[in-house]
Order: sequence, then structure tokens, then C-alpha cells
Amino acid sequence: MAVPKVQAEVGARERILQSAYELFSRRGIRAVGVDEVINRAAVAKPTLYRHFPSKDDLAFAFLERREELWTKQWVEAEARRRGSTPEEQLLAIFDLFDGWFHRDDFEGCSFVNVLLDVGDLENPVGRASAQHLENIRTFVCILAEEAGLRDPADFARSWHILMKGSIVQAGEGDVDAAKSAQKMARVLIEQHR
Repeated sequence: MAVPKVQAEVGARERILQSAYELFSRRGIRAVGVDEVINRAAVAKPTLYRHFPSKDDLAFAFLERREELWTKQWVEAEARRRGSTPEEQLLAIFDLFDGWFHRDDFEGCSFVNVLLDVGDLENPVGRASAQHLENIRTFVCILAEEAGLRDPADFARSWHILMKGSIVQAGEGDVDAAKSAQKMARVLIEQHR
């Protein structure tokens, strides 16, 4: 029995997005050509462009998917699940990172990677990456507010520096970077209590 056209199109779009996700998160947007995504997804070029009229559109979809999977379903959900208080939830972020940094498939922060890859906040993809990073800071700020910490926005900026710095340090091969960052994070909490 043939697959109805609507289901086939949904399947093709998802294959394209999944292929782009795997390639972009590992190697960056600029290093991956549209033809490589097409080959990996096993679709025709017109099919890709029907779903994603430009490579930027594919990049936006990748960033949105990354935010859903990485930021919301993993960092936010797991931090909330692992900590019984907002302070414990904040610290749990580095426990999550510790496990991530020890995995063979650790690929760094896609939002930072894309931002640096594009190198331009005037570029729509660069702006989108910066916005996704801001969304992470907003989550940290919410936890800081819930914890009753002073100046939650300033705290969130500093906390986010620790998060991003530990990711870069892990990218340099220091798989224990999250543990070091967590020690500094405890001091930051005390300073804002």
C-alpha cells in the first residue's frame, strides 16, 4: 500500500531536519552543504527547498529543534527534576553537564557554535543563535528569582558565563570542567544570596 502524499511529505521534512540536526550540531552550519543534507536525508533538492526555501530557513529550524531538545527537554526539565529547590536546580545544571562532557557524542553548545560560525549579529542566523542563548539566561534568571537571589539578571549573566565557559573547557578536553564550574557556581550563589 502506498504512503499517502501528506505522510510522505511530513516524513521527508522530518528526515531533512533530522539530517541537518545531526550534521549541524557536529560540524556547524557553514561546514555542511545543502547537498550533504540532501544526500543524508535521501530526498531530492526540490523536496528540501519546498520545506526549507533557503539554508537559513533550515538553520532556523535546526536552532528551534535544538532549543526544544537540548534547552527545554533536557537542561530545563532535568534541572527541575533533579533539584528540590531552585538553588539545587541551578546546581543540577552542572551535574547534567558533567555527564554530557563525559559522553563520546559531546558536541558543545550549538547556539555558541553557530554564533561564532556566522560571526555576525546582524546576520539573521547569528541573531537567532543569540536569542536562543538569551532564552537559556532567562531560565537561569527565573530560577534565581525563585531562589530569592539578589539581582537575578546579573546573576543569570554570570551563571551563563560559567555554563558557556565550562562547555568550551570541555571542548578543549577537560571532561571535569562542569565540576570546576559548579564550585564557582556555589560561590556565585553565596554572593547573590
